[in-house]
Amino acid sequence: MNKLFSIALIGASVLTSAQIKFAAKANLLFKTDSPSWENIKGSALGAYNDSGKNNAGFNVGLSAKVNLPASLFLMPEIYYTTFKSEFDVPESNTTLEAKSNRIDVPVLLGYRLLGDNLGIFVGPVASYNLSTDDQFNDFKENAAKDFTVGYQFGAQVQLQKLIVNAKYEGAFTKDQRDFVGTRIGGSSETIRYDSRPSLFMVGLGYEF
Repeated sequence: MNKLFSIALIGASVLTSAQIKFAAKANLLFKTDSPSWENIKGSALGAYNDSGKNNAGFNVGLSAKVNLPASLFLMPEIYYTTFKSEFDVPESNTTLEAKSNRIDVPVLLGYRLLGDNLGIFVGPVASYNLSTDDQFNDFKENAAKDFTVGYQFGAQVQLQKLIVNAKYEGAFTKDQRDFVGTRIGGSSETIRYDSRPSLFMVGLGYEF
């Protein structure tokens, strides 16, 4: 118990003496298969050519940056994130839409390459699904999970109070959606869809 208390005191003293900065951030989201330049470029061009339909989303939120010893920093964030995916069911002439409205909480550990001007980071992100079940003609959506977990890595550049950041998000767990429909004759049909794709994010922030 004394060791735990001592560790807690040391941690509290480090955080108390640390320099903490806050920023508001907003990002555009593009679905991509992997963090390669070709996939990222293809996702961005696809979103532009299709006017963002089924390809792009956005998030807005707040970020805190705690500078630690050895050029490290801790960056917990919280975002409201929204994007959607549409796909057709030819047999029933129905378009299904998997909406993702969620609260994302990344906790990122970073390294300062050029002081506060350039940093790289990596860490987990927990997501809470805010989406409600929707009805599409004869199909009823059923979201299987409220919580999903992913990971992020990326970099940010800061020029005075302006922040430019880019990061990739992958998934540890799936956000499975079941679309349950009724066929002619009364039999049921279930279409499963994973609504947690990999994402490339690019955006701006402003430090308070």
